[in-house]
Parts: sequence; C-alpha cells; structure tokens
Amino acid sequence: MLAGGATPRAAYRLLAGDPARRDGIPWRCVQIFQGDERAVPPDHPDSNWRMAREAFLDALRAGDLLPEENLHRIAAEAADPESAAADYGRMLRDLPVRGTGGPLFDLVLLGLGEDGHTASLFPRSPVLTETKHFVMAPWVDPPGVRRFTLTFPAINAAACVAFLVSGPAKAAVLARALQESARAAGGGALPAARVRPEHGEVVWLVDRAAAGALPAAI
Repeated sequence: MLAGGATPRAAYRLLAGDPARRDGIPWRCVQIFQGDERAVPPDHPDSNWRMAREAFLDALRAGDLLPEENLHRIAAEAADPESAAADYGRMLRDLPVRGTGGPLFDLVLLGLGEDGHTASLFPRSPVLTETKHFVMAPWVDPPGVRRFTLTFPAINAAACVAFLVSGPAKAAVLARALQESARAAGGGALPAARVRPEHGEVVWLVDRAAAGALPAAI
C-alpha cells in the first residue's frame, strides 16, 4: 500500500535506481495499492498515483518486472467520489483478511504531516471514527479539497505499517505522535498515533533531523 508525499517519493526513487534493491524483489508477486489520493485524474500534477508512476512504477514496468495487472489505483477522477471510494473498498474486501476483517496487507507505507495527519486522515475529520468502511472520500477543510483515504480498520489490519518521516519540520509532531501512541491504548489525538495494527507491527523510519526532538527514552 503506497503513500504519497515528498519522503515516500525519495524512497521510491532510491528503490527504482538501485539495481541491488530493485532486482532483489519478486515484483511479479507484488500487488500495488494506494493508501490515499487527491480527487484528480491520474495524470494531474497533484496525483499521488502520478508521483508513484514517475518515481518508480514506470521504471519497473519498462523493465518488465511488474505486470500492469498488479497495479490497483483509486479512480479518483470519478464524478461520484463516494461511489469510487466504495468500489475501491469492495475490491479490498476481496483480499485475504485477518483480525477484525480488514484486508491483510503485508506492508502499508505512511507519511506524517506537520499537523499529525497520515494518509488522508486529518485531525478532527469524521473519518477518524469510521469502523465499517475501508475507504472513504472525505472533504478536507482546510484546505478545502476532496481526498480518498484508507480508514483505520484497513490500516490496522496490516502485517506491518512503516512510517517514513524526514526533515526538521516534522520533529515536534513526530515526538508528540510517538508519545501519544505509547501512553494511550487506542492512540492519541493525532491521527498518526492511532495507527496500531491489531496483529502486526509499526516501524518508524526517520532521519536525524526529524528525530531531533525525541526524548532519550524513545
């Protein structure tokens, strides 16, 4: 399950550009999905899918490593976003399940916003309390845009969730997210702190700048 954003883009480029890493993965056995998307066509400059294509998926396709049928994008250009979200959610329900019945992803990649959001799960969004649907298309205000996002029932069914966090602007929110996650059984106020796989693990991959505000105990 792919993440959008600048840090994942850099990770994707490293993966595509390093033959030792790239060629060591059996891509024909890998199914690629989206964790969140903006309500734009797949060729739009703001599209997470376009970013992933340009950063590494097109390189894998050109090398005949990854079949096109292994790519599963959200139809974010649809005239009816809620129907598009429901369609993607139904597709996820056809995947193997575990725990509470969420789709069993081997790996969910997530970023961390400066406001504590992850995927397109923003603070104070009603989607944070969603328990039935795997994919929703909330209106995010501010900045006043439509987004598609996995919900916690889907994310927390993963075998592994990996956060990719970089830069000094993320230092304060990273420290807060880890503190909230550690002390609250159900997570904290920040959406990222509510990522707690029922039967899996969370891995935080952070650079020195992002880790600058972490207490010694973490």
